Amino acid sequence: MGKEISNSLGKIDISEEVIATIAGIAAVECYGLVGMASRKIADGFVELLGKEALSKGIQVKIEDGQVVVDLYIAVIYGVKISEVAHNVMDKVKFTVESMTGLPVAAVNVNVQSVKIAK
Repeated sequence: MGKEISNSLGKIDISEEVIATIAGIAAVECYGLVGMASRKIADGFVELLGKEALSKGIQVKIEDGQVVVDLYIAVIYGVKISEVAHNVMDKVKFTVESMTGLPVAAVNVNVQSVKIAK
């Protein structure tokens, strides 16, 4: 259940999980981002996800042939959150489009927590 691309040589099927992994790797390369956060907030506690579970902090939908990515992130205390979010949006959109060939309609960034850098 992904997005299928066809040409004269055959077809390519890219799953939402692959797109989520690509988006997660691109996002964590951005300055100011501590990591991906769990989509669920339980009792005000936000779990940071390890590199092996990046895609759990991301939801990918394919609507009308275009990709919509929802990211759940944690940022470093002291950074300008709007700048970090815009950088993440740009990086994820560019990376997903260049690696998959699929158009990205939207990248929605949900800041789940602010962490103090160690």
